[in-house]
Amino acid sequence: GKTIENAIENAVKELGVKKEDLKVTVIEEGNKGVLGIGAKKARINVETKQDDGKRAADFLDGLFNILKINAATELKEEDETIYINLISATSSSLIGYRGEMLDAFQTLAGAVANIGNEEYKRVVVDCENYREKRQETLKALAERLANKAVKLGMKVTLEPMNPYERRVIHSALSDYEGVKTESQGAEPNRYVVIIPDNLKPYDKRNRSDRYERRDNRNGRGKDDRRGRSSGFKSEMIKSNKKTSGFGTYLGNSLKND
Repeated sequence: GKTIENAIENAVKELGVKKEDLKVTVIEEGNKGVLGIGAKKARINVETKQDDGKRAADFLDGLFNILKINAATELKEEDETIYINLISATSSSLIGYRGEMLDAFQTLAGAVANIGNEEYKRVVVDCENYREKRQETLKALAERLANKAVKLGMKVTLEPMNPYERRVIHSALSDYEGVKTESQGAEPNRYVVIIPDNLKPYDKRNRSDRYERRDNRNGRGKDDRRGRSSGFKSEMIKSNKKTSGFGTYLGNSLKND
């Protein structure tokens, strides 16, 4: 264009976008010359700004193509939160073991969506409403194990969870009468312990911690007969399975507890 402003107007018309949606880089400002001699037009380079959520969704679509997963993304944005719903006939390949794959996709999408942002936007990646279902499952589990802890006067140690899921457990039992919760261990194998107010410190049944240490020294797993003092068979009671560490950004705004 004759001027920078004129070049921007031309770009807006050609691309069919709003001026504020363009990222403009001036290549040459141009000049009128002397009596028209030596005049040069202004030259600019323009890029359309991509919405944060759209950028993250497009990234996931590209990733699914690389992984040969037949899936599509559905984008919704509310306030400062980006929601990306994954749609696939094989949802298990997207969710993974207890949501680990879903957490990994969410971590990556959150990083891509916030490239260059001064203020962090929360990104939630979900599939078939898994997040809500998982949260309800954890709440029900927390109350059931808290009831057993109080009934037997024993600590209950849950399996390692990511920060978000531990917070669900803590929140579910924050007003539960007769127990308190603590997070113990180091990431990525940090776990929640439910401690009843009526803990029986000298009861033989309450030596689960001692059994665990002794069994580790002797090479026995915690499923050894002497280590099964609690009697709980729930899948969420602490096991030797290690988590991948994915899920640290589950929710994208939560810090480790």
